[in-house]
Amino acid sequence: MADGATGNFLSKSSALAAEADAWVSGNWAGILVAAAIGVAIALAMLAVRSLGCRLIGRIGGDPHWPAIFARALAKTKIYFIVATSAQLVADHASTPPALMGAIHVAFVIAASLQAAIWARELILGYVAHRTGDQEQSTLASAIGIIRLLVTVTLFAIAVILILDNLGVNVTGLVAGLGIGGIAIGLAAQGIFSDLFAALSIIFDKPFRRGDTISFDTFTGTVERIGLKSTRIRSVGGEELIVSNANLLNARLNNWTRLQRRRALMTLNLPHQTAPDLLQRLPDELRAIVERERLARFDRAFLAAFAPSSIDLELVFFVDSASLADFLKARQAVMLAILRRFDELGIRLAYPAQAAYTAAPDGRLIMPYPEEPSS
Repeated sequence: MADGATGNFLSKSSALAAEADAWVSGNWAGILVAAAIGVAIALAMLAVRSLGCRLIGRIGGDPHWPAIFARALAKTKIYFIVATSAQLVADHASTPPALMGAIHVAFVIAASLQAAIWARELILGYVAHRTGDQEQSTLASAIGIIRLLVTVTLFAIAVILILDNLGVNVTGLVAGLGIGGIAIGLAAQGIFSDLFAALSIIFDKPFRRGDTISFDTFTGTVERIGLKSTRIRSVGGEELIVSNANLLNARLNNWTRLQRRRALMTLNLPHQTAPDLLQRLPDELRAIVERERLARFDRAFLAAFAPSSIDLELVFFVDSASLADFLKARQAVMLAILRRFDELGIRLAYPAQAAYTAAPDGRLIMPYPEEPSS
């Protein structure tokens, strides 16, 4: 049986060689023209690849779209260039069907692998573009897993496409891969949950290393963002280790991204304050706030009649993200208000309550005996 298969192979090879010899001897002019066109196409594609290499040398490691496309072009393989050139000119040279089929198979294999390489460069380039400077510092493990998953997925798709174009029935293979993927996903559900949380930090960027954040009842500075957890140095000095999934589910305040801070003051004034003086106070407060370099006045209005005072509400902004600048500006405004109130003869109210004693018929009774009149 082996001798029969060997003989069949030898007979097919001899027939193919004879067919190729007849094709070359009878169509040499067309073959030369097609070869010249193929060489020109190959040189043009090599020039495009060389352009990508030059762009990489000029742009460097900048993770932006021009550099991403340049790296993808630089990854163009020689076998893809040769196979593409042969595929494009094969029809114009009256190529025999057997040789044409071999060229097509080579083109399918080369194009599938090259498409996987280009897609990998574009996807990983996009991930690098979104992560910025976090890749080397905080999320290196997550980036490594992403690279592995992208590479395995793309080349698995390429292999399936190659087998399908070669006439292999890939239905069972695709079904097996799907069932295996579901089983792996269920078994590693916790790992993938942490991975997706890390991906959310990569793409959504709710915080970065060095940012000061608040969540639940804690406030601290982000020191390290890992694949599974984030380490935060609290204001008390202790290190908090929080799962990425739990951290992203909590309500976060990122204090580092503040552009300005808002100050709200409620000034309690005695009920005995003259109305004309109360009417002057908003302008007085505006002048006090505007004397501060970083402070910007917003509003000042009488807000309410409280049981022990008339409440005046003052709102202003401090154009700085620094907490120290905010505290200094607010303190300066408070001291200036106290000095101006002292000049105007205004005292801030304090909680007070008056008690009266009444007789059964409603008449007020003095709590102490009246002094006898002289």
